[in-house]
Amino acid sequence: MAQTFDVTALRKHFPALDKKQVYFDNAGGSQVIQEVIDSVSEYLSGTNVQLGASYPVAQKSTNLFAAGKDAVAKYINATSDEVVLGPSTTQLFRNLSLALYEHLTPGSEIILSKLDHEANVASWLQMAEWRNLTVKWWDAPDKQNPKLEPSVLKSLLSEKTKLVCCTHTSNILGTISDIKQIAKTVHTVPGALLCVDAVAYAPHRQVDMRDLDVDFYCFSWYKVYGPHIAMLYAKQSSQSSLQTLGHYFKGSATLEDKLGLAAANYELTASIPKVCEYLSQIPWDAISGHEEKLQGILIDYLNSRSDVKIWGEPVADAAKRVPVISWTVDGRSSKDIVDAVEAKSDFGFRWGAFYSNRLVQEVMGLDPVDGVVRVSLVHYNTEEEIKQFVKVLDEVLSN
Repeated sequence: MAQTFDVTALRKHFPALDKKQVYFDNAGGSQVIQEVIDSVSEYLSGTNVQLGASYPVAQKSTNLFAAGKDAVAKYINATSDEVVLGPSTTQLFRNLSLALYEHLTPGSEIILSKLDHEANVASWLQMAEWRNLTVKWWDAPDKQNPKLEPSVLKSLLSEKTKLVCCTHTSNILGTISDIKQIAKTVHTVPGALLCVDAVAYAPHRQVDMRDLDVDFYCFSWYKVYGPHIAMLYAKQSSQSSLQTLGHYFKGSATLEDKLGLAAANYELTASIPKVCEYLSQIPWDAISGHEEKLQGILIDYLNSRSDVKIWGEPVADAAKRVPVISWTVDGRSSKDIVDAVEAKSDFGFRWGAFYSNRLVQEVMGLDPVDGVVRVSLVHYNTEEEIKQFVKVLDEVLSN
């Protein structure tokens, strides 16, 4: 593939895109490249055996699994022993919370973001109950354009802080958090760890663990053009805070020992190098530039209407947001708008709170059931698609 952004050529990697449905719900799960589909089929057809045996097919299977982990590590600029895979970000955070049981000592404090998906909240609240921890909530003063400000975080930190959890990008607002500065702020407290949910960020930008200097970082590959599997990064120096969840005879020397739990899905892990290879051929600045154009078309239209409120950054600037755009309309339910557009078009998008109920209800002040209208775009969407969507949406809102 040439080092230029050709959306028509890129779309040919995705077999689902040559059909009638137009996918504007990508934050819920992206479409999958053909190379991943082929890889999963080939694995199940020829190497579907248990890892670690000495016979040739088992050795091949073992090597494919290892190559999958290695690809993940290289992709995020980490080492293979800093990565573990699992079924979902929600499950990996639950496992991580259990492994941090001893680190979260009774009487200590944790800071949780109100802008987060519940995946990075529920496990920590359960641990706070079990370990008698004080929970401090990281809120945002601006309710229409909420942001995770390091200055607000700094006011919440104390010598008792053991853990801070936040999102790299809200799955409703699309706003990009300054994780590098947040990490610096958290690490001013000795022993404090930072856990980041990057599910809504990873499909849109390159991620670099050495640059961000976080302790834990998680995202799902099924949002990044791959199979339904997720990865968790744990910085080598932070792994000493983890106790093992594995069998007693397996040891606890590695992250895989501690959190691997019989290893991730073999065929899905083995397919991840195909995703990394695909993305390596597309300049990230080209992706963000294309996505900025896409979201600009929709944001400009929404800003033109006095009856529409955009939640999050009301601009298309790729330095500030990714193309996850949410809005509400005065006097109209979010559900009714989605239903009306879908009734007269092939656009697939959604309404609701998207598991960020605390953000929607407690910060934005909205009904957590009806929530917002959300359109979430990625690099394989086209300007023609979003222009046609705006046309249909305008017909609905003008009726």
